[in-house]
Amino acid sequence: MRNSFLSLIALGILASCNSNPAGYTINGTITGEVADGTEVYLKKSDDNNRLVDIDTVTVTKGTFVFSGTQDQPEMHYIFVDQLGGYAAAVLENGVIEFSAHKDSLGFAQSTGTPQNEFLLDFQKKSRKVSQQAMNIQQDIRAANNARDTVLINSLQEELNELRDEYEVFEMDYIKSNPNALISALLIERAINNRSSDAQELQGLYDGLSPEIKETESAKKVLKTLDELKKREANSKDTNVGSVAPNFSAPTPSGELLALNDIKGKATLIDFWAAWCRPCRAENPNVVKVYNKYRGKGLSIIGVSLDKTAEAWKKAIEEDGLDWHHVSNVAYFNDAIAKLYNVDAIPATFLLDENGVIIAKNLRGPALEARVSELLN
Repeated sequence: MRNSFLSLIALGILASCNSNPAGYTINGTITGEVADGTEVYLKKSDDNNRLVDIDTVTVTKGTFVFSGTQDQPEMHYIFVDQLGGYAAAVLENGVIEFSAHKDSLGFAQSTGTPQNEFLLDFQKKSRKVSQQAMNIQQDIRAANNARDTVLINSLQEELNELRDEYEVFEMDYIKSNPNALISALLIERAINNRSSDAQELQGLYDGLSPEIKETESAKKVLKTLDELKKREANSKDTNVGSVAPNFSAPTPSGELLALNDIKGKATLIDFWAAWCRPCRAENPNVVKVYNKYRGKGLSIIGVSLDKTAEAWKKAIEEDGLDWHHVSNVAYFNDAIAKLYNVDAIPATFLLDENGVIIAKNLRGPALEARVSELLN
């Protein structure tokens, strides 16, 4: 929860402004001893959520300056060489005054332009909740050391209530600030955290102003929202009691293999990957169950979410996975994973002889027990 709250500090807000400066200037001041020549990096997230460098300048007598032009307000991040942490600032045309202490970049302040003034206001509200959460977690650690289970449970309830209150605050903020870029970013956060369903989130998005909907951030939210709708629709088709959707994909030898081609009296669809440690740790148990029940009608098809065919094939051999395998080698962009609404692995679906899903995500002794019920 601490990380969830602290991540809000990096969010910004968009506000209208009558002026239209030709470019931006960030006047940075860092208190504390920072050597002249220390490099300062201006970065932003790319389409794959990786930080990329936008500009680099150096510190002179505790100050630095970034300048350039910006088409629309966008969240950026400031890093200082050899200093821990980073600071968030909304990059927009205008004069931005940035100030921070070298030991607490995360608490930097950016002022002077509308979006950054709103960012600072939002940070203050977020930090209050974050501090409350950290205080409770500190008390929980102390209670753990004292083995006071009654106090631990009480504090955990308090922490859960604080989280719920903050989720309500986020939803209310979005509704009250349709002109805010942060409203779009909070909708995206809610999608990723699955704190609301698609219908509610669509209503929040619809309430955003036309200006906000034109921003790249809001367009990304709309795309993510569409994907959420598809996932929710797919999840209905893969609930327990539903007939498992058929699929086909290449085998390690390159031939197409369909689920319907390999169904047995009991069929396990196993989503895994060579890079997934929990998957690899569970594989010996699946091998044991398969060897025990394959003669009684158990069939398994492994669906790999690997990034390379080499890693996939190597893991099959190393772990002795002597059953059917398919993969599009597309990581979580795999069409089968999307069809089955799989966004975390390991994930399994156990089917009966009619192809009906009777259980999901069974592991360890639970898997063997359920297979035994079907086949013995």
